[in-house]
Amino acid sequence: MQHPVQSPISTTDAPFAERIGFAQLTRQAFEGVDLLPLRDHLVARISEGTAHAGEGLDLSLIVQLLGDKQAGLAIQAEVLTFHRLFRSPCTVEKPRLRVLALAAAIDMGGNTPIEFLLEQSEIELLTLYVVDGVGLPEQLPDHDVAIVVASDSEECREALAGIEKAAPYWPRPLLNRPGLIGNLDRDKLYRLLMGIPGLEIPATIHARRAQLADLSAGRIACKDIASELRFPMIARPRGTHAGVGLAKLDDASALAAYLVEREEHDFFVARFVDYVSPDGLYRKYRLAMVDGKPYACHMAIAERWDIWYLNAYMAFSEEKRAEEAVFMLDFDHAFAARHKSALDEMSRRVGLDYFIVDCAENRERELLVFEADNTAVVHNMDSPLVFPYKPPQMRKIFAAFTAMLSRHAKAGEGSAR
Repeated sequence: MQHPVQSPISTTDAPFAERIGFAQLTRQAFEGVDLLPLRDHLVARISEGTAHAGEGLDLSLIVQLLGDKQAGLAIQAEVLTFHRLFRSPCTVEKPRLRVLALAAAIDMGGNTPIEFLLEQSEIELLTLYVVDGVGLPEQLPDHDVAIVVASDSEECREALAGIEKAAPYWPRPLLNRPGLIGNLDRDKLYRLLMGIPGLEIPATIHARRAQLADLSAGRIACKDIASELRFPMIARPRGTHAGVGLAKLDDASALAAYLVEREEHDFFVARFVDYVSPDGLYRKYRLAMVDGKPYACHMAIAERWDIWYLNAYMAFSEEKRAEEAVFMLDFDHAFAARHKSALDEMSRRVGLDYFIVDCAENRERELLVFEADNTAVVHNMDSPLVFPYKPPQMRKIFAAFTAMLSRHAKAGEGSAR
């Protein structure tokens, strides 16, 4: 039953389903483990009628990891019709803290991969899926602290709205409030961060296909779409991630060719900022903002502007890895110190307890922000033989995250049980 959110919400020892979970299954896929036997085993159990809800949710994830997103989502939707609370593996029998993650019924990349942040932490993680048309239960599962892990995507809007409506009546500390997550939209973030000294973020503008077609044909100018827009520009279909459909368009003819290749009707466009370093290479950074403090997640170095960690091929360059190691080692008194004022003000304006920033430095060495979200993967899966400097850095981030949860949980100990 959905809570009417007109009075404080009570808690109860709600039944949960055990699952292998996101972290373990994703790590196996990352390491090249063949997931087909496990998939077939779970399918057989479902066919026999002996599977439980946690196994169904694990099957949904495995199918997505194997490349069939739609089939995985269909399995997940079926599971969530009869069970919505799941427990991830915990390293101890008696956890020191109970965390309730509030997730949306979306694909595997649409919720914060919080399991990675809590591995080996002696913290119990319960994940409650907030399903459209169903909402929150009348009584919440008992917990010490809650955190919203749903993203700012369109598919999560109803879930976020339901949680936000209930937030004033929440019985425990609630982190990453839904109303703030919505500010991470590409076309909202720049409005939030514009004007911060030492920080550059190009305006990201929603443009319809018809507008871009008119621009490519010379019927309108860039300024007719937005005053800041000009060639060269960056374009991507609205709602895409991980570089899907991302392109740099130098002029109107390039835009026309781009539209021929794309079928979408809505796009994001922004002016291109050439952030190339003096040595001709591009450097892109991922930071985790935890409780207002920045932490280095990775540094990607490549000859191309459209860079992310995988296409930088860091594992194949000892020189690149050596630079990344120095970046992490010196981060607090180098990068973070250099951009302290901008990072502090960005964290204050965003207001979330935990979020991720993808950024660089422009030619004036200001902080150049590309995007921010709450669902990017922060993990410790990279080989310690190839990246020996990463495990200590990841453990530092995980420790900061768990300390943040503990601090808020302690502050909420006086809440009604």
